[in-house]
Amino acid sequence: MNVSTRGRRLRSRAATAVFVCAITLLPGPSYATPGEPDPRNDQSIEDIHDELNGLYRQAEVATEAYDAAGVKAAEQEKRLASLHKDLARTEDRLDDLRDLAGAAARTQYRGGNLDSTGIQLLLGDHPEHALDDASQARQALRDLVTVSERQQSTRAQLSRQTDAAAEKLRELKNTRADKADAKRKIEQRIAAAERIEAGLKKEQTRKLAQLEEKEAQEAKSKWTGLSSGGQTGSGAGPTKASGAAAKAVGFALAQIGKPYVWGAVGPSSYDCSGLTSTAWAAAGHPIPRTSQAQWQGLTRVSLASVQPGDLIIYYDATHVGMYIGGGRIVHAPRPGRTVTIAPAASMPIVGVVRPGV
Repeated sequence: MNVSTRGRRLRSRAATAVFVCAITLLPGPSYATPGEPDPRNDQSIEDIHDELNGLYRQAEVATEAYDAAGVKAAEQEKRLASLHKDLARTEDRLDDLRDLAGAAARTQYRGGNLDSTGIQLLLGDHPEHALDDASQARQALRDLVTVSERQQSTRAQLSRQTDAAAEKLRELKNTRADKADAKRKIEQRIAAAERIEAGLKKEQTRKLAQLEEKEAQEAKSKWTGLSSGGQTGSGAGPTKASGAAAKAVGFALAQIGKPYVWGAVGPSSYDCSGLTSTAWAAAGHPIPRTSQAQWQGLTRVSLASVQPGDLIIYYDATHVGMYIGGGRIVHAPRPGRTVTIAPAASMPIVGVVRPGV
């Protein structure tokens, strides 16, 4: 390589380096770091408030689906375990019949007689009466068709139980998939809400808290009209609980300050229906696990007759709180919050149910 060629290459490399540096220094569009919270400076506090509430509501709907799938999966697992036990018993029965048929055939071939008591123990519906019913057993031995029929019946039973267990296993797998899908939705919504809250400025956070306090005050004044049906008076029934309701209210109030955790039923954390179901279980009256099942399965009462211990169902039966009197509920509100007391009219009410009746 001559000096002239080498010089041209060096000048070319230098020019390329200058060009790259120039591109690097040119101003360009600004991008947020992946995962960095959106400051939302262009949104009003009301809009931010609505967006957050929407995300947390979606998370709660998914939480109800998660809880319901958990209940369903537990029931399916229990049924599947029972089916497996039935299968094992039927298989043992079939083995016994197979052994009996073989023994009977061999004994008949030799011209002998099989112990009648053993036959009765295997074939009889009441083996404890085997010795008393020995004559019936001898008859069964003489007629090998009986053994064959029992074998066919037991094989058919085994086939049905096998099919039922396989179907229950498929249902369980589907339920677990539903549960996993609900879990993903919960985590996505909560993560989105947390990113928004983390990106708020101090002034925005302060204004958001003021807005929530204003809504709480408005809900307090709204309760009288709701619970009385427009009539004069509070319409809230008794203000003190008694009996099992008092125990349930006492338990729920003792959980104040514990964090909301979706899917939790205590003792250190709760979701909304986890709190109400655990409280009533502690009072000696177990109730369904989810708010939708509580709404569907418990005795409904009018809002005007609500009393402490009753459960107030909100939204589309995806949230629940326990009425404690004075127009207030104790509930586990949402992720990031703790079990607390709130105005009973702070959310859209679907209706009221009364456990223990």
